[in-house]
Amino acid sequence: MTAASPAPAGASHSESERSPFARLNELLAPHKPGKPMITLAVGEPQHPVPDFVGPVLAQHIADFGRYPAAKGIEPFRKAAAGWLARRFALPRAIDPEHEILVLNGSREGLFFAAHTALQLAGPRRGRPAILMPNPFYPVYGAGARTAGCDSIYLPTTRDNGFLPDLDGIDEATLSRTIAFYIASPANPQGSVASPDYMRRLKQLADRYGFVIFADECYSEIYTLKAPGSMLEHAGPDYTNVVAFQSLSKRSNVPGMRIGFAAGDRRFLTAFHELRNVAAPQVPVPLQHVAVAAYGDEAHVEENRRLYRAKFDLADQIVGDRYGYRRPEGGFCVWLDVADRGGDEDVTVKLYRDAGVRVVPGSYLARRQADGFNPGAGYIRLALVADAASTGEALHRLVEVLR
Repeated sequence: MTAASPAPAGASHSESERSPFARLNELLAPHKPGKPMITLAVGEPQHPVPDFVGPVLAQHIADFGRYPAAKGIEPFRKAAAGWLARRFALPRAIDPEHEILVLNGSREGLFFAAHTALQLAGPRRGRPAILMPNPFYPVYGAGARTAGCDSIYLPTTRDNGFLPDLDGIDEATLSRTIAFYIASPANPQGSVASPDYMRRLKQLADRYGFVIFADECYSEIYTLKAPGSMLEHAGPDYTNVVAFQSLSKRSNVPGMRIGFAAGDRRFLTAFHELRNVAAPQVPVPLQHVAVAAYGDEAHVEENRRLYRAKFDLADQIVGDRYGYRRPEGGFCVWLDVADRGGDEDVTVKLYRDAGVRVVPGSYLARRQADGFNPGAGYIRLALVADAASTGEALHRLVEVLR
């Protein structure tokens, strides 16, 4: 198994391009849940929406009557820049005028970013490539594919701490790389990149001239130590680093679709030009809600407390079974069920016998060139339901798989 593998030529359309949740629906379609269903499949936060959301929307309701500017209103950009400065040890303050762009959540920004990376990339030795962890958030692959670049999958396994092995990427791959997606905390395993790891990745980006897309949407969900940001290691000009943030997980507003990109000024200038003609704009009232959200940490602390209580349940109920470990960040659990029949069979069994809906790990990953799928044999649980439902689901899981 090599550390850097392009999409295999024989990868099927269903494997390489389709949503893992569409595949999950097809897998479970012939079956009925054996008990009242508890879904731990989709990472959709279900904690209460913050109290300030409704009043702020009501106050700015008239702003739905005009088209928003693509770069975001000034109060939003200042609020996002101010939050970054308070939350992380940045080399200098982010310039809200030139180094922040509002997004419809991090997903669409991560998608469009691949196109801007290709636009700005200099000559490469071969077909332009975009690197990404494997398993990965599907939008990374979609962005690379529609930009016309090779997707290079870097397997993340227990052996490498569930982060791409930077030392295992060969020179030929790096010489044609235009962008590198990295998620910290990682989805689905919850691993957090260390400062040393981030510094090494930045050195590679500067040496080979690619941009790092740091997906940090889970940065505010942790139980012990607060994760750092790639921006902290980007240098005074933030060259070759763009961080993506979202309020979906941090503030329990997944339906609002609002976040931002911050970092490399040259990249964000070109990114703004593309988004100005191609990307959906963010309604101004939602930006005002985001201003309030980035100015309030009490609801975020309560959010972390609720997740911490559910991981306490997982510690007690799952224990040391299935390779369970409490993740450093995020709200997902990554369980090894290879000796229980494999990820698809276990997913069906849990749905049919326990009424618990999870996602097969192989659906969140892709086969390497040698046929190895680093997600195979795992299932992902998103602990987004309330504590009582989460505890019940975990008890059912252990009972069925015993």
